[in-house]
Amino acid sequence: MRGEDSFERPESSGKAVAWACRQAVAWSAVAAVVYWLVAQWGPLIPTAAVAPPARVPTIAAAPLAADAPVTNTMRYSANERGEVRLDADVDGAAVHFVVDTGANLVTLTPADAEAAGIDPAGLTYSMRMSTANGETRAAPVMLRGIRLGQLSVEDVQAVVVQNLSVSLLGMSFLSRLDHWEMRGGVLTISY
Repeated sequence: MRGEDSFERPESSGKAVAWACRQAVAWSAVAAVVYWLVAQWGPLIPTAAVAPPARVPTIAAAPLAADAPVTNTMRYSANERGEVRLDADVDGAAVHFVVDTGANLVTLTPADAEAAGIDPAGLTYSMRMSTANGETRAAPVMLRGIRLGQLSVEDVQAVVVQNLSVSLLGMSFLSRLDHWEMRGGVLTISY
């Protein structure tokens, strides 16, 4: 592509910010397409070959030593499709997320954004994204906070994407944690 939507790295700082935003949205779109494909046709591994993940307690706190700081840990098991789904509070509204480690930004559906107090009329859909459902637009937003149980992360960058069926919990949230890991069908979050 050439022109305004070029994915070549710009030289000026103003253009660099716009370039970085386009890159973030583009990679989020790629992750959304992959998620949609897996949701439509299931995992590529036959389900008989995959053992269902064991149920893991949701929250556990365990100090390492008497003088070590306390680390709080939450664990979420993947479903039969390999998706980790969880509910979080976004600016006071309950939002159902699919964890997407390939998404650079938290991505909200228009309905979830409106429930979180974001005025749909005030959104500027300045970003364009290509998805499996065709081209769509996205509006950058800043969330006051996302809360999972006792964990709260403030000032989270996100986008509102038209034609999205489920909100995605991406790296603009996960990268702010002390530690996160996806292993054996279990997402472990430490804070």
